[in-house]
Amino acid sequence: MKIDIITLFPTMFEKPFSESIIGRARKNKIVDITIWNLRDFSTNKHKTVDDYPFGGGGGMILAPEPFFRAVEHIKQVNRNLFLPRGKIILMSPQGERFNQKKAVELSHYDHLIILCGHYEGFDERIREYLAEEEISIGDYVLTGGELPAMVVVDSVVRLLPGVLGNSEATEEDSFSRGLLEYPQYTRPRDFRGYLVPDVLLSGNHKEIARWRREQSLLRTLKRRPEMLENCELTKEDIEFLKKLKIKGTASNNESRKKENI
Repeated sequence: MKIDIITLFPTMFEKPFSESIIGRARKNKIVDITIWNLRDFSTNKHKTVDDYPFGGGGGMILAPEPFFRAVEHIKQVNRNLFLPRGKIILMSPQGERFNQKKAVELSHYDHLIILCGHYEGFDERIREYLAEEEISIGDYVLTGGELPAMVVVDSVVRLLPGVLGNSEATEEDSFSRGLLEYPQYTRPRDFRGYLVPDVLLSGNHKEIARWRREQSLLRTLKRRPEMLENCELTKEDIEFLKKLKIKGTASNNESRKKENI
């Protein structure tokens, strides 16, 4: 995969993209990431890339020309590469909420160009005529699109073949199968009196698989119940959830009785 990121603050990406999984993926040439300084595509001697908004208002907004010039330059640089599937993404709080499904979708592209904003926003023509998709990582305000871009790149790159070395590692992640991940343990078996569940030491792979599935269902029901609405559940899953809800209702009734007493 080829990823190009256009930003006002290119040095922000140096350390995060040279460490851990992304650093290894770059070293192993699984992903090629290039960071471009938006100011290099300014047409004035002061290298400014923003201006006051028409109609008034506080703050400055990013002008369209530097972004258009940057994208055109990136496409020209990459013209000899075989990159049939590409997408231009604008990091924006107004965009589609980023999730694991979107990460998987983006991991199938050959080329991503990510536009990072700053200051008070973008000239609308960048949204309308340059970006092909807008993505938000959550309903909160950040100073720019750099941190969201890092989140998207990290989430996408770890899905690329050969990055983690074990396909099961991503398949079992929280959200990958519509549920939160089950609890995991390692040695020692007894840590300060806190014990590893016996089933994980039984060697019975069928029982271990069932326990993990049930724990994923339980954790999702407690922490993110809305996820169950869009998850593909088996008959066994539905029966297990019914038992949990019946048990929960009984516990609540018992608590109310004690309060009344």
